[in-house]
Amino acid sequence: MINRITYVDKIMSYKDTPFIKILTGVRRCGKSTILKMVVNELKKQGIKEEQILQYNFDSLEHDDIKTAKALYTELKSKLSGEKTYLFLDEIQEVSAWEKVVNSLMQDTNVDIYVTGSNSRMMSSEISTYLTGRYISFRIYPLSFAEYLTFRKEYTTTSDTHTELARFVRLGGFPAVHLQDYTSDEAYTIVKDIYNSTIFTDIVKRNQIRKVDQLERIVKFSFDNVGRTFSASSISKYLKSENRAIDNETVYGYLKRLENAYILHRCSRYDVQGKELLRTQEKFYLADTAFRYSILGYTPDSVAAMLENVIYLELLRRGYEVFVGKIGDAEIDFIAVKQENKLYIQVSQKIGCEETEKREYGRLLDIHDNYPKYVLRTDEFAGGNYQGIKTMHIADFLLSEEY
Repeated sequence: MINRITYVDKIMSYKDTPFIKILTGVRRCGKSTILKMVVNELKKQGIKEEQILQYNFDSLEHDDIKTAKALYTELKSKLSGEKTYLFLDEIQEVSAWEKVVNSLMQDTNVDIYVTGSNSRMMSSEISTYLTGRYISFRIYPLSFAEYLTFRKEYTTTSDTHTELARFVRLGGFPAVHLQDYTSDEAYTIVKDIYNSTIFTDIVKRNQIRKVDQLERIVKFSFDNVGRTFSASSISKYLKSENRAIDNETVYGYLKRLENAYILHRCSRYDVQGKELLRTQEKFYLADTAFRYSILGYTPDSVAAMLENVIYLELLRRGYEVFVGKIGDAEIDFIAVKQENKLYIQVSQKIGCEETEKREYGRLLDIHDNYPKYVLRTDEFAGGNYQGIKTMHIADFLLSEEY
């Protein structure tokens, strides 16, 4: 078990505080394993085994605990006067669970850690019952740095630029990198994650009858990563295939894909007008392997998937990320974290002077002193262009300078 220390350190900083620690993220991104890492860290700090209670509500072992009353009765019976650390994995399977943890936090001597894989973890009910009493930690599939650690532990690695190409193809789900799987084997694992998420967290939970309609919207979204589109774009596309669907229904499906953490919505920001735009958003995937496992690999998809990798890395590092609009031009990403801001252009390769002027010129049109980057995967001379830093994408992902 490779320690994902960044997450563990963040979570442990809230140990023994009056907050419920909630870990959320797409299925199989490593939430349960991170809970085990926190348990191990507690034991290192001298917490006794009998002070730690662990439950996985995806397991048949606890299949009989489906209601708040059953959960409360079970947990209360196991508590003693000594401080108890509760680890409740996939807690969304228990209805009204937030009432239970809220009651236990108020009335007993506990420290609580929970995980979940869908929007029930961030719903209005949580806000109602747990207002000011929880800290949320968003867990993502492996970063490029974590991926390299897995590769070094379980297989062998090439140079980082070669490994980046493999990372883009196979994504960051930990299960994919426990041994040297072929692409087909890796995509079998990822497709199983996709299917269980679609049919458990979306179709079954929302009682969706037109599954074919949902899958067509998924494929359109996956095929258009990195491009701005709207619900009406999807609606028109489906109508062209004789599949009539209204915009509101499309919005509903997209929202459910977000709620299951399969898609991330990236809004546009007008740099000159300094306002958030509410049309023509972009969507990125929770993991690049989702696209390849469902649609197959095509060389022309790599540029969009490189954007996807950068987008996820910025989220991991705590940035709020937007697509930038400056006049009629587009900045791939504007990343904001407190007083910090980054402007980023992502390019698979810059093959001619015209492309170079376009990529760098957009950033030069922004007249402030925040860092500006052009990230690419081809060979280039020099690392600075009129104040704009040029980096290989692999080096950017491994850098600690931002």
